[in-house]
Amino acid sequence: MGRTLPTFTERADALFHEWRPFRRALRREDQEVFDTLLSDVRRHAQAGTVLSPLDPWPILILSMLIEERKARLSLLQQVERLEKERISDGRLS
Repeated sequence: MGRTLPTFTERADALFHEWRPFRRALRREDQEVFDTLLSDVRRHAQAGTVLSPLDPWPILILSMLIEERKARLSLLQQVERLEKERISDGRLS
């Protein structure tokens, strides 16, 4: 017996398709960022499928936020590492 409701991935893909005109209207560099955000959502599709919400928006936004947070934490760790290296090399400012 088939599913009666579309999966999270199907809903997300339908939204991505609806957003095509919006993407085309963006500047090239913004299109690349937009594509990255959509990739972030796809990276978390399995989690969205487990929940399979009627409204996919919260999962879309949380997926993007998770990836943005990971990137921010990575940058903070790099800054801390560089600061420690600078201090240990005696390059205080």
